[in-house]
Amino acid sequence: MKTTWKIDPAHSSAHFVIRHLMITNVRGGFSNVQGTIVWDADDLAGSSIEATIDPSSLNTGDPGRDAHVKSADFLDIEKYPAITFKSKRITQDGDGVKVTGDLTIHGVTKEVVLQVDGPTGPEKDPWGNTRVGASATTKIKRSDFGLTWNAALETGGVMLSDDVKNELEVSLIKA
Repeated sequence: MKTTWKIDPAHSSAHFVIRHLMITNVRGGFSNVQGTIVWDADDLAGSSIEATIDPSSLNTGDPGRDAHVKSADFLDIEKYPAITFKSKRITQDGDGVKVTGDLTIHGVTKEVVLQVDGPTGPEKDPWGNTRVGASATTKIKRSDFGLTWNAALETGGVMLSDDVKNELEVSLIKA
Protein backbone atom coordinates (compact mmCIF):
# COMPACT_ATOMS: atom_id res chain seq x y z
CA MET A 1 0.00 0.00 0.00
CA LYS A 2 1.41 3.39 -1.01
CA THR A 3 1.55 6.12 1.60
CA THR A 4 2.46 9.75 0.93
CA TRP A 5 4.62 11.59 3.45
CA LYS A 6 5.67 15.25 3.59
CA ILE A 7 9.06 16.30 4.93
CA ASP A 8 8.57 18.48 8.02
CA PRO A 9 11.02 21.39 7.49
CA ALA A 10 10.85 22.37 11.17
CA HIS A 11 12.27 19.00 12.22
CA SER A 12 14.48 18.06 9.24
CA SER A 13 17.93 19.15 8.10
CA ALA A 14 20.73 18.47 5.65
CA HIS A 15 24.32 18.74 6.89
CA PHE A 16 27.73 18.47 5.30
CA VAL A 17 31.29 17.93 6.48
CA ILE A 18 34.35 19.10 4.53
CA ARG A 19 38.07 19.00 5.34
CA HIS A 20 39.45 22.54 5.84
CA LEU A 21 43.15 23.44 5.57
CA MET A 22 43.83 19.69 5.37
CA ILE A 23 43.72 19.49 9.19
CA THR A 24 40.15 19.83 10.48
CA ASN A 25 36.58 19.18 9.46
CA VAL A 26 34.14 22.06 9.10
CA ARG A 27 30.43 21.34 9.40
CA GLY A 28 27.50 23.22 8.01
CA GLY A 29 23.90 22.66 7.29
CA PHE A 30 20.70 23.75 5.63
CA SER A 31 17.60 24.18 7.75
CA ASN A 32 15.02 24.51 4.97
CA VAL A 33 14.46 21.00 3.61
CA GLN A 34 11.13 20.18 1.96
CA GLY A 35 9.72 17.39 -0.15
CA THR A 36 7.46 14.43 -0.64
CA ILE A 37 8.04 10.72 -0.23
CA VAL A 38 5.69 8.14 -1.67
CA TRP A 39 6.42 4.90 0.17
CA ASP A 40 5.28 1.41 -0.74
CA ALA A 41 6.76 -1.00 1.82
CA ASP A 42 5.44 -3.97 -0.17
CA ASP A 43 7.02 -2.81 -3.44
CA LEU A 44 9.95 -0.43 -3.01
CA ALA A 45 10.16 -0.07 -6.80
CA GLY A 46 6.89 1.85 -6.56
CA SER A 47 8.32 4.29 -4.02
CA SER A 48 9.74 7.73 -4.83
CA ILE A 49 11.42 10.71 -3.19
CA GLU A 50 11.56 14.34 -4.26
CA ALA A 51 13.25 16.90 -2.04
CA THR A 52 14.36 20.51 -2.25
CA ILE A 53 16.89 22.32 -0.08
CA ASP A 54 16.94 26.11 0.08
CA PRO A 55 20.65 27.01 -0.07
CA SER A 56 19.96 30.44 1.47
CA SER A 57 19.23 28.55 4.74
CA LEU A 58 22.96 27.65 4.99
CA ASN A 59 24.55 27.96 8.43
CA THR A 60 28.17 27.03 9.19
CA GLY A 61 28.37 29.00 12.42
CA ASP A 62 30.34 31.83 10.77
CA PRO A 63 28.40 34.57 8.93
CA GLY A 64 31.42 35.54 6.78
CA ARG A 65 31.96 31.96 5.66
CA ASP A 66 28.21 31.56 5.04
CA ALA A 67 28.22 34.62 2.76
CA HIS A 68 31.23 33.24 0.84
CA VAL A 69 29.68 29.79 0.37
CA LYS A 70 26.42 31.42 -0.83
CA SER A 71 28.37 33.61 -3.31
CA ALA A 72 29.27 32.94 -6.96
CA ASP A 73 32.53 31.30 -5.74
CA PHE A 74 30.46 28.32 -4.52
CA LEU A 75 26.67 27.81 -4.51
CA ASP A 76 25.79 31.07 -6.32
CA ILE A 77 22.37 31.10 -4.69
CA GLU A 78 21.20 34.10 -6.71
CA LYS A 79 21.55 32.06 -9.91
CA TYR A 80 20.78 28.61 -8.39
CA PRO A 81 18.12 29.09 -5.66
CA ALA A 82 17.52 25.38 -5.01
CA ILE A 83 19.33 22.10 -4.41
CA THR A 84 17.13 19.21 -5.53
CA PHE A 85 17.02 15.43 -5.31
CA LYS A 86 14.76 13.09 -7.27
CA SER A 87 14.94 9.35 -6.74
CA LYS A 88 15.31 6.94 -9.65
CA ARG A 89 15.53 3.64 -7.76
CA ILE A 90 14.90 2.50 -4.18
CA THR A 91 16.07 -0.91 -2.99
CA GLN A 92 16.31 -2.80 0.29
CA ASP A 93 19.84 -2.91 1.70
CA GLY A 94 20.07 -5.01 4.86
CA ASP A 95 18.15 -3.21 7.61
CA GLY A 96 18.16 0.01 5.60
CA VAL A 97 17.38 1.26 2.14
CA LYS A 98 19.55 2.38 -0.75
CA VAL A 99 18.15 5.32 -2.74
CA THR A 100 19.71 6.11 -6.12
CA GLY A 101 18.72 9.43 -7.60
CA ASP A 102 19.63 12.67 -9.31
CA LEU A 103 21.13 15.40 -7.12
CA THR A 104 21.25 18.89 -8.63
CA ILE A 105 23.60 21.46 -7.10
CA HIS A 106 24.80 24.65 -8.80
CA GLY A 107 22.85 23.74 -11.94
CA VAL A 108 24.66 20.41 -12.36
CA THR A 109 22.85 17.07 -12.00
CA LYS A 110 24.71 13.90 -10.99
CA GLU A 111 23.54 10.51 -9.83
CA VAL A 112 24.21 9.78 -6.15
CA VAL A 113 23.36 6.93 -3.80
CA LEU A 114 21.91 7.66 -0.38
CA GLN A 115 22.35 5.04 2.31
CA VAL A 116 19.20 5.33 4.45
CA ASP A 117 18.78 4.08 8.02
CA GLY A 118 15.14 3.55 8.82
CA PRO A 119 12.47 4.41 8.49
CA THR A 120 11.74 4.59 12.21
CA GLY A 121 8.24 4.76 13.58
CA PRO A 122 5.43 5.30 12.93
CA GLU A 123 4.53 7.34 15.97
CA LYS A 124 1.68 9.73 16.78
CA ASP A 125 2.85 13.22 17.68
CA PRO A 126 1.06 15.41 20.28
CA TRP A 127 -0.98 17.09 17.51
CA GLY A 128 -2.41 13.84 16.14
CA ASN A 129 -0.10 13.50 13.13
CA THR A 130 1.45 10.17 12.17
CA ARG A 131 5.23 10.52 11.77
CA VAL A 132 8.19 8.45 10.67
CA GLY A 133 11.85 9.42 10.57
CA ALA A 134 14.93 8.51 8.57
CA SER A 135 18.63 9.30 8.40
CA ALA A 136 20.66 9.19 5.20
CA THR A 137 24.29 9.64 4.22
CA THR A 138 26.26 10.00 1.00
CA LYS A 139 29.57 11.40 -0.15
CA ILE A 140 30.06 13.61 -3.20
CA LYS A 141 32.92 15.34 -4.96
CA ARG A 142 32.10 19.04 -5.07
CA SER A 143 34.05 19.44 -8.33
CA ASP A 144 31.49 17.12 -9.99
CA PHE A 145 28.96 19.91 -9.41
CA GLY A 146 31.15 22.75 -10.66
CA LEU A 147 32.14 23.81 -7.13
CA THR A 148 35.85 24.20 -7.80
CA TRP A 149 36.90 27.30 -5.84
CA ASN A 150 39.99 26.60 -3.76
CA ALA A 151 43.25 28.13 -2.59
CA ALA A 152 46.73 26.61 -2.47
CA LEU A 153 48.44 26.44 0.92
CA GLU A 154 52.04 27.55 1.50
CA THR A 155 52.83 24.16 3.02
CA GLY A 156 51.31 22.27 0.10
CA GLY A 157 47.80 21.02 -0.34
CA VAL A 158 44.64 23.07 -0.65
CA MET A 159 42.25 24.94 1.58
CA LEU A 160 39.24 22.66 0.93
CA SER A 161 38.96 18.99 0.11
CA ASP A 162 36.98 17.88 -2.90
CA ASP A 163 35.17 15.20 -0.88
CA VAL A 164 32.07 16.30 1.00
CA LYS A 165 30.19 14.03 3.41
CA ASN A 166 26.43 14.64 3.50
CA GLU A 167 24.06 13.72 6.31
CA LEU A 168 20.27 14.05 6.20
CA GLU A 169 17.79 13.84 9.06
CA VAL A 170 14.13 13.90 8.10
CA SER A 171 10.91 13.84 10.04
CA LEU A 172 7.98 12.89 7.83
CA ILE A 173 4.30 13.59 8.39
CA LYS A 174 1.70 11.34 6.81
CA ALA A 175 -0.19 13.36 4.20
